[in-house]
Amino acid sequence: MTRRSVGIVIFDDVEVLDFAGPFEVFSRTRTSPGSASRRTDETAPFEVFTVARTAEPVRATGGLRVIPLHAFADAPRIDLLVVPGGFGTRPLLEQEEVLEWIRARAADAELVTSVCTGALVLARAGLLDGRRATTHWAALDLLRAQPGVEVVADQRWVDDGVISSAGVSAGMDMAFYVVEKLLGKEVADETAHYIDYPRGARQIPVSADRSR
Repeated sequence: MTRRSVGIVIFDDVEVLDFAGPFEVFSRTRTSPGSASRRTDETAPFEVFTVARTAEPVRATGGLRVIPLHAFADAPRIDLLVVPGGFGTRPLLEQEEVLEWIRARAADAELVTSVCTGALVLARAGLLDGRRATTHWAALDLLRAQPGVEVVADQRWVDDGVISSAGVSAGMDMAFYVVEKLLGKEVADETAHYIDYPRGARQIPVSADRSR
């Protein structure tokens, strides 16, 4: 099976569930149902890893220490880029090295996504220009302050070429949406059942159609 690589960016003061939620969803997805399929990677459609600016441990929200699997310099190709949020996104907005790396990886990726205030980073990198996007409810005004973004409130996720989600736990809903988008509803629902996650009401994604 050809696997899509999922690169999840982490940084100091990243919100834990912002990166751990999508990591859990993508890493536990299998194209064959049942708990036994999770014992191996034979039917795993994603290869999931964390990546940071350097290989040094990252201090996440609450003091959790996380060792990234890759640094920017040695990260493999990324098919699905995930930029999570947290208060640590604010310094990233002024770090051109980080923004340029995200731009370069986004250019080669099949899908680019954000969780929570990760949308601020994508906006500053110019990846949300002319697109609809959402973020954590407490950061909607910060996203509105970024030029070129049409901010959508009261949505768990928005798909307008780049996929953004609301805050923290919404990243899991976004990840399941991506699984369904790429692999179908049956695989997404079975994965949610495996991790005992209630997907809830399915949301119609905000369309990129400009004719309306």
